[in-house]
Amino acid sequence: MKEKVNIVWLKRDLRLRDHLPLKLAIEDGVPFLMVYFFEPSVLKDPHYDIRHWRFVWQSLMDLNRQLVKLDSKIHIFHNEIIPAFEKLNEFFDIKKVFSFQETGLKVTYDRDKQFSSFCKKENIQWTEYQQNGIERGRKNRNEWIVRWHDFMERPTDNPDWDKFTPLNLESSLFLEIKGESIPNEFSKLDTNFQEGGESKAWAYMRSFYDGRARNYSKHISKPNLSRKGCSRLSPYIAWGNLSIRQVYQKYELARKSNSYKKPLDNFSSRLRWHCHFIQKFEMEDRMEFKNINSGYDNIKRKFEPQNFLAWKRGQTGFPLVDACMRCLIQTGYINFRMRAMTLSFLTHNLWQDWKEGAVWLASQFLDFEPGIHYPQVQMQAGVTGINTVRIYNPIKQSKDNDEEGLFIKKYIPELKNIPIEFIHEPWLMTAMEQQLYGIEIGKDYPAPIINLKISSKEARDKIWAKRKEPTVKIESLRILKRHTVSQRKV
Repeated sequence: MKEKVNIVWLKRDLRLRDHLPLKLAIEDGVPFLMVYFFEPSVLKDPHYDIRHWRFVWQSLMDLNRQLVKLDSKIHIFHNEIIPAFEKLNEFFDIKKVFSFQETGLKVTYDRDKQFSSFCKKENIQWTEYQQNGIERGRKNRNEWIVRWHDFMERPTDNPDWDKFTPLNLESSLFLEIKGESIPNEFSKLDTNFQEGGESKAWAYMRSFYDGRARNYSKHISKPNLSRKGCSRLSPYIAWGNLSIRQVYQKYELARKSNSYKKPLDNFSSRLRWHCHFIQKFEMEDRMEFKNINSGYDNIKRKFEPQNFLAWKRGQTGFPLVDACMRCLIQTGYINFRMRAMTLSFLTHNLWQDWKEGAVWLASQFLDFEPGIHYPQVQMQAGVTGINTVRIYNPIKQSKDNDEEGLFIKKYIPELKNIPIEFIHEPWLMTAMEQQLYGIEIGKDYPAPIINLKISSKEARDKIWAKRKEPTVKIESLRILKRHTVSQRKV
């Protein structure tokens, strides 16, 4: 007779604390396996990059280091989930699978539907649990914020590891199921990127609440200062090294014991917005492929591959845009204001469709979270019909947020000798001044690839003209009804 087992399937929840599936699996009393799948179908999705899988690998290694003392580990497969489960089911009587719900891309949504069918066929009970206050099946936002706060205030779901009965696969069986070898690149450390793991996440959170948070409001828009002044918790939240509830409850404790309450409050509002956008995507995930407001479907844009490539590589001739793109490639992080500006530049000044830009940015953001990414992309691209159209002026942003050009010079070494008066607009230098500072605009560093003033006006006129059209207005009302509530109810 086959041994009865349960399975905890880890996805974007790479932690051992505040983990309801783990807690309930232990309480169920049946021995269980903890598994993670590097699924080939997901690995090849263009939204993802080696940077993401290194972060995941680091997170898994951190968890396994913690599990050593419990004589347990997470079994890591490089295989699709259904073939692996089919093989496991040959050796075990799998009774239950525990996991969190995932608000993900179509590739993972399709996978989940297929896995659900498999479980029903094999008489396996698969239960998905709510995470971070995101509710599946909602038709509107009535009482959502109230329920979100209630979720955040509940005690964290910490497993009782004293009751844990470890179950590990025999090495021969594991080798039979694991699939391809894990690529060596996953385990290579690149110190330009934040390192993954629950332990690292808690270290970042402590350093933020214990001191770095005092500069949060002042530094949030600064591309250089935000690298320390912001919490830098986003990748740890995106990959589940921390739950939003853990971060929120630590905020409440920090607010009671620290004098810098206003910056802490500003940060806590971002936690609510984080979940607001994921809930929006959960309710309307077609945003991965289509404008949420269908009134913008007939807007005309012509793909310009040279301009798109210049934007991707940080070769537009606008120093702050280019520094941001190069920084993102090298480190996986830029702050929110710079994300909005670079996307505004692509969709408004270069007049490119948001879709290709969204996929490429996803592959570069270490903290890529589908549920935040796509609503934000569409909002910044001006195709929602309900948000203010923001066309960022990269020169103004540069002067306001990188006054001395330190960020620019760090990521665009071609401009390192340029004085402050020209660092934001190097094309204004005369030929003699260029010779004096050892640079030739158009050769050593590109001249601007578009006319900023003209392109901004043209984009603004086109976007605002669309907002007057009946289809856009009708869709805007639909979106507001579905995704917002009145202030009175909040």
